[in-house]
Amino acid sequence: MIQLTQALEFPNVNTANRDGIVAVGGDLSPERLQLAYKSGIFPWFEDEDPIIWWSPNPRMVLFLDELRVTKSMRNVLNRGEFEVTFNKDFKSVISNCQKIKRDGQNGTWITNDMIDAYCNLHELGIAQSVEVWQNDQLVGGLYGIDMGHVFCGESMFSKVSNASKVAFISLVRHLETNNYQLLDCQVYNSHLESLGCREIDRDDFMKILQNKD
Repeated sequence: MIQLTQALEFPNVNTANRDGIVAVGGDLSPERLQLAYKSGIFPWFEDEDPIIWWSPNPRMVLFLDELRVTKSMRNVLNRGEFEVTFNKDFKSVISNCQKIKRDGQNGTWITNDMIDAYCNLHELGIAQSVEVWQNDQLVGGLYGIDMGHVFCGESMFSKVSNASKVAFISLVRHLETNNYQLLDCQVYNSHLESLGCREIDRDDFMKILQNKD
């Protein structure tokens, strides 16, 4: 694990420890964050921690043609009870992701500094959001980093049943239509697995990220 300096660089992901930590320190400048994602690395830390940079092995991903949509979710989508938008209210999406209570977590890793940093990336067109509305109220959504051929999902939230699934499915269909190769979901959880995500070796993920055959 390397302590970052002011120099704009990251170590190779293969230097990560068993937990997937590559480095600590540095900052959340747009330049460093962009370099991190291009390098297969992302920040994940809590308020009292230094900035911690991760590249887990294995990596949880979704190959877009492996998306699982249940019959009940198809019915939800066909009923049209939700409206879906892209990049309409990025700050509200990330703020809701910060506030939502999650099983097994006492706090949130989305600090106020993280919100500021990702809003800056959104202004640059790099961080993007999906919003789900019901009766003109924001009830779900997600956000992540757009790498052009890979979308790196960061977090999602839901205030009503199925809203985050609608956001996820809508994003995947958008990515597939625009010839993206992969949706990066970072680390395993059972909810993502139920949607078709699976773990792959970090080396395989890096080949796709860096467009290597």
